[in-house]
Amino acid sequence: MAPPAKAGAVADPIPSGAAATPARASSGGYRLAGADGGVYAFGASWAGSWAGAPLVKPVVGIASTPRFGYWLVASDGGVASFGDAHFHGSTGGLRLNKPIVGMASTPSGGGYWLVASDGGVFSFGDAHFHGSTGGLRLNKPIVGMASTPSGGGYWLVASDGGLFSFGDAGFRGSTGSHVLPAPIVGMAVGASNTLDPYQPRSLGYDISWPQCGGPYPPKPHDVTIVGVNDGRMFTHNPCLASEAAWAGLSLTLYVNAGGLPNDATSGVHGPAYECAVSDLRCRSYNWGRASADFDVQGAQAAGAHASMWWLDVEFASSWRTDDLTANARAVQGLLDGLRAHGLLVGIYSTSYQFGFITGSGYSPGVPLWIPGARSQSEAPGFCSSSHTFGGGVAWLTQWTMTYDHDYACPV
Repeated sequence: MAPPAKAGAVADPIPSGAAATPARASSGGYRLAGADGGVYAFGASWAGSWAGAPLVKPVVGIASTPRFGYWLVASDGGVASFGDAHFHGSTGGLRLNKPIVGMASTPSGGGYWLVASDGGVFSFGDAHFHGSTGGLRLNKPIVGMASTPSGGGYWLVASDGGLFSFGDAGFRGSTGSHVLPAPIVGMAVGASNTLDPYQPRSLGYDISWPQCGGPYPPKPHDVTIVGVNDGRMFTHNPCLASEAAWAGLSLTLYVNAGGLPNDATSGVHGPAYECAVSDLRCRSYNWGRASADFDVQGAQAAGAHASMWWLDVEFASSWRTDDLTANARAVQGLLDGLRAHGLLVGIYSTSYQFGFITGSGYSPGVPLWIPGARSQSEAPGFCSSSHTFGGGVAWLTQWTMTYDHDYACPV
């Protein structure tokens, strides 16, 4: 078993065979881990390393939490945690058939998977086991893994490029049947439409509390988005259950986002931090996280279950004007809070509104649902990069007639 983390250790130069894994997109940077346990951080926080510790086995992987922590894993499965990363278990005390070769963390940061070279997968914390190749005869050893953005699945890759998908990880191809000039050594998830639940160029509607008591849009519909609240945070859509039933199997959901209220109590205590009253950004993040939990509980109570959720970020909600970064932190709190429930999350807004509300530097890089088209014929044009914002890619666009109509962008 690898020894415990050495407090205050300084990152060392990265030797040959280093494991390199980026931090999560929200960190704005990445970390490199050396085989000796040294950690280098570039644009991401540094919280310690194994440098200088007498390791029994070399470090082979690193994985990050959504905030400022990370784990290192050695080839015997010993795990060390740094920053806000919590230790959830390891295989350091087990007799393994094959050595550990990598790891991946869940979107919430509450767990992780370890993978061995035979494809055996070990899950800890809130990471769920979705399958492995541990019982298969592989042509080449597994060399890496990556988790889906929802945390509901993962991919394993072998040195010949053979790809194995589990859970909600889709198979998009591999190099397993090709003659490669050099072996595959790792993999990463692309920022793409991998988990986009909407059939390209399909049509549908979005409805919410304004449609209560009135007729719902006609069927059939391929795209359906239903509002969870009544236009404000910490409220319920009284018609959510019936509207979810109208949506059927194509149901996806949206919630209204808003800024921290102008009081001295909201967000002081929360799921992420204990904040000073004067720290608006800290409180705003708590405000968003707490709202996400409230919304998920409300949807579950109404029997509305969907893996894709949207945040409505518009002028119609109340936002702070004294600190736009605080607004961005409220949005991030909602994103992180919904992801902690294993959900895929995007943002509904326009480039003008989003920039005016959250400031010019906030770039969460999530799927986008873009309103503003005046007709069905104009809707595909809003899928272009000229209408996107925040580092995201358009998945849906919207136009309004009798109802709000939606168009699913091509991949």
